[in-house]
Amino acid sequence: MNVNDVSFERERPDVYGDAHPKALLRAIQEDGDYLVKLSAQHIIAADQLDPETMKQLFRLAAKIESNPRRFSSPLQGKILISAFYEPSTRTRLSFESAWHRLGGDIMSITDRSTTGLAKGECLSDVAEMFNNYGDCVVLRDNNESSIYETMDSLRIPIVNAGNGLDEHPTQAMADMYAIFKWKPELVQDKPENPIRVGIIGVPNKMRTVRSLLKCMSLFPNMASEVVIIHDETSEADLFGEGQREELESRGLKITLTESMEDVLPTLDVIYINAISWEGDTFNRYGNKFQLSASSNLKPDAIILHPLARGEELSTDLDHTSHNWYFSQARGAVFVRMALLTCMVERAERVIDVV
Repeated sequence: MNVNDVSFERERPDVYGDAHPKALLRAIQEDGDYLVKLSAQHIIAADQLDPETMKQLFRLAAKIESNPRRFSSPLQGKILISAFYEPSTRTRLSFESAWHRLGGDIMSITDRSTTGLAKGECLSDVAEMFNNYGDCVVLRDNNESSIYETMDSLRIPIVNAGNGLDEHPTQAMADMYAIFKWKPELVQDKPENPIRVGIIGVPNKMRTVRSLLKCMSLFPNMASEVVIIHDETSEADLFGEGQREELESRGLKITLTESMEDVLPTLDVIYINAISWEGDTFNRYGNKFQLSASSNLKPDAIILHPLARGEELSTDLDHTSHNWYFSQARGAVFVRMALLTCMVERAERVIDVV
């Protein structure tokens, strides 16, 4: 660090993982009808959308990322209510950045204690007020049921930005967007070279992993195998009741291992997470699993992480070609821009724009 030099460069340096989105754009033919239908839906779960709708969202995200200046006003006159009752950095700022970049305005709540909920107000009453004050709600709460209680009284769309241990659907969409940008051919119904994915995490305890697996189950042919890497302490709670069976019934081939070293050299994508929000705090899982520049990775393998990270992901990977986690976070803005535009009946403003 040179404290005598306070200059900086505005030009964003090339970041590993920032693949040009135009290849993905070319891989998907536009069909705006799927996007228009999103105006009548809340987004609660990662698997509520069909594969074609998901692909159209990724195409729109790629179109926005390719030429963001063309999409600076679709949400002009629209107001987002950003209600984050659980701590968040990336998700909250990503949603708010997406909305601002589309020309909309935001009302933000970052502390439950500053709302009527602290006085005992019920969520249904809060939702009635949301109906009058905004055009869309993004909600994060450590209580799994809050999203459903709020949704029941809403006449405007709501997005689940994380509800306890349950789901984080837009994070999974961002994860899938990163993978499809990396290899656009995977969006095909039967790709010639399916990938082998390793997930270091606990599907029953981590909403990011739960939602990613649900999203992947919409595209079961993209992966020849999904390897869940876990330690012995989490084996009993690895899957919830019927969770694995449902994923496998959709075509995902799931295997389990406790030895990361044995499978790491065979994996094309490694998704790693260690933190699980449980109640008002968080727990860590799989402390023995750590990735670094010295890990025995395939030369062209990529690493994804929902962030925030701890010791499980070394910073010495940041300047290697394995780093797709920063691009993953950046791409989430464009995925959310695409989704929010469609949810508030503005899809017609972005369809056919080139």
